[in-house]
Amino acid sequence: MTERKGQLRAAALDYLLVHGVANASLRPMAAALGTSARILMFHFKSKEGLLQEAMEELQHRLRESLTALGKASGRRKAPLKQFWEWATRPQNAAYLRLLYEVQIVAMQNPAEYGRYLKKSSSAWQAAALGAMSESLRSDWMAMLCIAVFDGLMLEFLSTSDLIGTTKALDNFIRLARSGALRK
Repeated sequence: MTERKGQLRAAALDYLLVHGVANASLRPMAAALGTSARILMFHFKSKEGLLQEAMEELQHRLRESLTALGKASGRRKAPLKQFWEWATRPQNAAYLRLLYEVQIVAMQNPAEYGRYLKKSSSAWQAAALGAMSESLRSDWMAMLCIAVFDGLMLEFLSTSDLIGTTKALDNFIRLARSGALRK
């Protein structure tokens, strides 16, 4: 990726964090980025290509945050709990809202975004597996942790019930650690 394309990709993500993707249009986005729609088309080939690249940047930032949290904590807390605490901070809400908005848009158009969905799912599964303790590490447990996180995050974003969703996550972690969720 060229330096300019990388800059545009990061700037597009910053734009989408504020404006969302539902009504994203190249001309207003290009104007906000200080470029033209033609330049965006040159680098990303289509609006969908730009959105996919911006979402890959978002996914990359989120996975790096998860990895950094794990390294910084020395495993004092469950990685899922650490990521939850990070994700529910007010300054990070825009990242999660955009992530789920794009997920829904992509599911509605699998012909255009199918590759993104598969790549995203595989990357999150790998990140979850890498963060899990050896005793819990399995493909199905990683998938379950991702599904629980996604469901609770959607509930939190919909209701703002941080206490209830955090309590539900804590109970899921307790069940997983107790062995109640093993084969």
